[in-house]
Amino acid sequence: MRPAVDVTEFRRDLVSMLPKLRRFALTLTRNAADADDLVQEVCERAISRNHLWNGEGRLESWIYAMTRNLWVDEIRKRKVRAGAGTVDAHDQNELSIEASGEKLVYANQLHKLILSMPEGLASVFVLVNVEGHSYKEAAEILKIPIGTVMSRLSTARMRLAAMITETSERRA
Repeated sequence: MRPAVDVTEFRRDLVSMLPKLRRFALTLTRNAADADDLVQEVCERAISRNHLWNGEGRLESWIYAMTRNLWVDEIRKRKVRAGAGTVDAHDQNELSIEASGEKLVYANQLHKLILSMPEGLASVFVLVNVEGHSYKEAAEILKIPIGTVMSRLSTARMRLAAMITETSERRA
């Protein structure tokens, strides 16, 4: 029998993950309000089901997989319901970081570029390049083969580099 996870420690770890979890949720939902709702639902579910966490591996991986699964369920529900709209990634103006004005502008632009990529590319990019997960962990979270993670990551990096170059050239 596995040892029970300390609830206080579990909640503390979950709270420390909130900024990362919100970034990941934004790559899935493309909408700040939906991302916030998703994060809240994930936190509620994780706390109510913390007894299912076996303490092996990274807690982040378990939480990210739960996030992805809940979002897939939500997408399925929305296909049944009519009129559930979302905000386009290009209209998204939020990124909350503490930075100088110039860095904040650059971060917002980068954030919009990442969110303008297809969901599969953006999610892989954030998990590996921003959150620091291994290819294997990202594959497990997203339930895709590791080769697909590597391919999507390569594509995402090339697209992002091209978009940054294009944006820079337009300004010049």
